[in-house]
Amino acid sequence: MNAVTDPAKLIMDRMMKLLRWRVWLSERLQPTEWQVTLGWASLAGFMGALASLFFAACAEGVHQVMTNSNAGVVESMRLLPWWATMTVPAAGGLLAGLVLLLGKRLVPGKSSTDYMEAIVIGDGKLPLRISLIKSTAALFTIGSGGSVGREGPMVQLAALLASLLGRWRRFSRQQLRLLVACGAAAGIASAYHAPIGGSFFVAEIILGTIAMESLGALIAASVTAALTMQVLGNADTLYQGPKFQLNSSWEMGPYLLLGLLAGALAPVFLRSLRRAETLFVETKLPLIGRLTLGGLLVGGIAINVPEVCGNGYSVIVDILNGRIVWLGLIGIMVCKWLATASSVGSGAQGGVFTPTLFMGASGGYLFGSAVHGVWPQMAVDPQAFALVGMGAFLSAASRAPVMSVIMLFEMTLSYDIILPLMLCSVVAYFTAKGIDSSSLYGEVLKRKKAEDAGTMLNTGKVLDLIKPNPPTVQPTARFADIARLFLSIRFNNIYVINEQGQFLGAVSLHDIKPYLGESGVAELVLAGDILREDFPRIKTDQALSEAMGMFFGSDVQRLPVVDGNGLLLGSLSKNDLMLALVEKRNKADSEGKKP
Repeated sequence: MNAVTDPAKLIMDRMMKLLRWRVWLSERLQPTEWQVTLGWASLAGFMGALASLFFAACAEGVHQVMTNSNAGVVESMRLLPWWATMTVPAAGGLLAGLVLLLGKRLVPGKSSTDYMEAIVIGDGKLPLRISLIKSTAALFTIGSGGSVGREGPMVQLAALLASLLGRWRRFSRQQLRLLVACGAAAGIASAYHAPIGGSFFVAEIILGTIAMESLGALIAASVTAALTMQVLGNADTLYQGPKFQLNSSWEMGPYLLLGLLAGALAPVFLRSLRRAETLFVETKLPLIGRLTLGGLLVGGIAINVPEVCGNGYSVIVDILNGRIVWLGLIGIMVCKWLATASSVGSGAQGGVFTPTLFMGASGGYLFGSAVHGVWPQMAVDPQAFALVGMGAFLSAASRAPVMSVIMLFEMTLSYDIILPLMLCSVVAYFTAKGIDSSSLYGEVLKRKKAEDAGTMLNTGKVLDLIKPNPPTVQPTARFADIARLFLSIRFNNIYVINEQGQFLGAVSLHDIKPYLGESGVAELVLAGDILREDFPRIKTDQALSEAMGMFFGSDVQRLPVVDGNGLLLGSLSKNDLMLALVEKRNKADSEGKKP
């Protein structure tokens, strides 16, 4: 047969051409595993934005069906007759309960869907079915006017997609947890148009660190999600209002008092939500009955105060623009507090992030109005106190002052108010911390600190971070086999082992470069001819600090891990090692020790 038309030769020539391209790209771009991680984080951010847009569209669809109105939640409830205003949230609670009941039968047993648990104490794996079931239940609660935020299921779905993506790519435990965190950051960024705030929300509250090993990936995911929302969704400022400014240095005095007030009120608000949960459980009603009762209570309040329905976004905008008088706001704030306690206490699926902002805006505006009535020069713009109150109350409730300041700035783009916002947030944080150790997300963080040592990731030895089944060949492997393997993986080194599984060395992508010119010569090359016997390796009982030293002493991104007899057990990723060391440092810091 003619050599030109020989299929085997054509295939070999094609592989040689592809390999030359891969070597060229590797030498020019030199992508590290960390850069690859940023790419996957960006993809998780894109998927998270799509999930948020899809959930928002579904929630609006459910709302239109249940209220027969295209208006906002508050306006729709205002237009309904009194009996419909009461029954729509109750019907939403009933439907949500039926979904959860059906889901319990379809997926028996308990399975946590909390993305925070999956990040801080889990393995990054979120169950698909139960997550979708709870998100569907949240659709009925939110669409019917329940007093919860839609950011909760948005973040959950974004984290779920990130978890599925990482599991599909068979990420290590550390990488999977980081990718789920990226999904959560993308969900926050999509819900609030706040990419920086979304990154710091996860970094400060969940991960407890702003180290670049994790923050870089979070930023990549959040920015991608924000850009996707700009292209496909609404890119306007979330809380639009007039520009506020600090009119006098004397105004810092009332702002300081506002910080103290927010710091004292936030723990009371959180305690009331927990107390409401206890009261609903004490009724001995099944979950479907509690959800229906919670919706009925919200609907009963909404007959006279429709502003309690939904997450409170539209009311916050009205407060910031001065469209609500302070006397009426007192009743709205109290009723919203009761409605939120009813929804959350009944077990409704949804978030409390936006209702928390509502409480801060209402309290801040009422305080600013009171100061303005007594001494107008000390509070020229009561709406500015509403804006600062949002950040202060969020800081006190979440115990994340940095995130609160950044997120409020991104959501309002009001830079002139940054000084009182920073002061109030810090004061509120320390005030709330001194009153009560619990926070909005405190239960998960408590479990992180108190988790059993036997189930915690022990990052002391190399053995704990091994990734099994690295790409391997035997010394007799032909060049075609090596080329085919390099084209199917993204690693730049293939390990060579004998029949007993002992590590002999490695073949680098750059080692095959001299043989890419002539396919005839390459066909004569075996793996044993070009392997590097001096390739660095590490043993299972060596400390992580030794592994880090070996990474710094070479340009490899993965080290082969061998036992005492030289048997290849797996590989250690530099990226996994960096993430594990960050975890270890955070744990040591929380215990008051040096890492």
